[in-house]
Amino acid sequence: MLDKEGFRPNVGIILLNHKNEVFWGKRIREHSWQFPQGGIKYGESPVQAMFRELEEEIGLKPEHVKILGRTRGWLRYEVPDHWIRREWRGHYRGQKQIWFLLRLLGRDSQIDLRASTHPEFDAWRWSNYWVELDAVIEFKREVYQLALTELAQYIQRRQEGNRYLRGHVHLTQQAEESHPPAADLNSDTVIGPITGIHFEGEPEEPPAEAEPKSAAGC
Repeated sequence: MLDKEGFRPNVGIILLNHKNEVFWGKRIREHSWQFPQGGIKYGESPVQAMFRELEEEIGLKPEHVKILGRTRGWLRYEVPDHWIRREWRGHYRGQKQIWFLLRLLGRDSQIDLRASTHPEFDAWRWSNYWVELDAVIEFKREVYQLALTELAQYIQRRQEGNRYLRGHVHLTQQAEESHPPAADLNSDTVIGPITGIHFEGEPEEPPAEAEPKSAAGC
């Protein structure tokens, strides 16, 4: 499904853990890393497509995450001609995406790269929110930077809110030590992430360089 300008509607997902580190998936049999993403099917809303892609690509269900924010409008990138199937050239230009920022409420162990019969990733890791994008395929880097920049405001707002709440609780405890607050202010905190790269299976050596993927997944 393409719009009149040749862009395919798509969603992108930036998943945070409790340390505000972001999920990166390694493209299967390739040496590039990216965020989960996928096309919006006919009749789907961006939110519906996001939850479907989240489960298909990394095995997480709606109850495992919380939506913190989304981009206001579409972010677009064009796909180079040599990545586009010959029969699509002249019609398909690239992707237009709505990006979602999610908080993981579940555990690392609930991430499953083999949740579908056509996996997108063969390894994953947590990285700092602001990280060099050299491992991202070149034509996606600008959109990644735009999405990360726009959605960073939702992390900052939450941190500022938490600082206010913690300060308020501290003062309340000083004034009324016999009445500790009932609320758990860190209710979205989960177990710490497993460090390093998480592989599906136990590959003995890095996979060989893959052929360029068709435009449908770019």
